Amino acid sequence: MRILVVLPTYNESATIARILLRVRESLPAADVLVVDDSSPDGTAKLALEVADEIGQIEVLSRSSKDGLGPAYRAGFEWGLSRGYEAFVEMDSDFSHDPADLPRIVAPLEQGYEVAIGSRYVPGGSIPDWTTSRRLLSRGGNLYAEMLLSLGVKDSTAGYRAYTATVLRRIDLETVRADGYGFQIEMTYRAKCAGARIAEVPIRFVDRTEGTSKMSTRTVSEALRLVTVWGFERVAGKAPARGLTVKRSV
Repeated sequence: MRILVVLPTYNESATIARILLRVRESLPAADVLVVDDSSPDGTAKLALEVADEIGQIEVLSRSSKDGLGPAYRAGFEWGLSRGYEAFVEMDSDFSHDPADLPRIVAPLEQGYEVAIGSRYVPGGSIPDWTTSRRLLSRGGNLYAEMLLSLGVKDSTAGYRAYTATVLRRIDLETVRADGYGFQIEMTYRAKCAGARIAEVPIRFVDRTEGTSKMSTRTVSEALRLVTVWGFERVAGKAPARGLTVKRSV
């Protein structure tokens, strides 16, 4: 299975070289695509230097900072056009442990089309979050589940893997969300496309270097879109098909 790890970056110069080396150690056969939104701190240049050193790394530079969703869509479309069979989403700030990569992609080898690195299944954890952040995350997941019946514990998780087959069925050009709502939308669209989804427990650690991309705008966007999708679902505009969810350990 040809795997492409997609890393969206903006001002990640403090961590990009180390994350690329760790990804290579954990998933040696995978290729990596850095999708950089014209970082002024030279992230793309550093990624290219690592690419020259170890290979199997490409950099897709975009002209402006355009959001998480568009960055992933660009990376997926790049990889689909080149025949990759599986795609991994992950942050480049070590919030997602590269050592978990083999476990994230393993369900795809077992017939699942989506694997989510979940903080909320047994074995998952978020050791450093404040109570308010936990409540916001839990509340967002519960709200999405209530309106969309996703059947997963962590629809907002950003550490995940997709097969090319489900990405082709999702119709990436019509995906609306730009921020963290992108993860919910992709989960919902995968469900509507009949995907089998596995959740794999992970330990999520808040970034210690750089600046968080979370903002009030991204949270508001996600809540607004989930509400819209919920009304569309009730109106029969988003047909839901069967979903199989596996709790993986």
